Amino acid sequence: MSNTTSVAFGSGILIATPSAANSTPVQFGTIQDVSVDFTFASKSLMGQFQFPVAFGRGEGKISGKAKFANIDGAVFSNIFLGNTKTTGQKLWSYNEAGTVAAGTPYTVTVANSATFDADLGVVYASSGLALIRVASAPAVGQYSVAAGVYTFNSGDAGKAVLISYSYTQTVTGSKSVIVNNLMGVAPTFQVDFYQTNPNVAGAQWSLRLYNCVSSKLSLASKNSDFTIPEMDFEAFANASNSVGEINTAI
Repeated sequence: MSNTTSVAFGSGILIATPSAANSTPVQFGTIQDVSVDFTFASKSLMGQFQFPVAFGRGEGKISGKAKFANIDGAVFSNIFLGNTKTTGQKLWSYNEAGTVAAGTPYTVTVANSATFDADLGVVYASSGLALIRVASAPAVGQYSVAAGVYTFNSGDAGKAVLISYSYTQTVTGSKSVIVNNLMGVAPTFQVDFYQTNPNVAGAQWSLRLYNCVSSKLSLASKNSDFTIPEMDFEAFANASNSVGEINTAI
């Protein structure tokens, strides 16, 4: 007989908590789907007949995969990389329009020159052809840059250009440096997954995996769709030799 108390609907809620004491739980935003696989190797003992006479389990594995839409610094830094993110980020200004000054010094100062970070290229607005960066004294079709001020040749005076560059801001956003750790270093975290039946009060189930590591984080962009990051994880036993728990309504 069916029982809707034990039915779950939707993609659920996924939260990961770093293993360090007093760590802040991190919720995966706009979850698309979560899968968890429980697998065991099997060992069978064969005799002279076609079917085994004995059977035993070998090594076990609990692995999972989550797809989520929010590109969240806490997931990337605290969970996957095991780093502490800092406030502030590098932003892009892509194809910012500018016009080379008609007279000397034939420059264009970008809008965010005060916090300029790095040059990402210049093209002519009319043709899309890329200009070549040089250290100083640019010829026609070349440019130099220092602290967000782009300098061009007099032969390019009055021409419209599109400038791409990065700049920093320190008020919002986050940054995490990818560190080259020693072999064997792997950040660990607890996984909590929860689903409900929204039509039945109190109908929910949950899975908690005490210790997990992640070995893969993928980000794939598409021409006409949202980027959906995907992260894999695998569970292992804690100091009490327990891996996790499953909580169900019935």
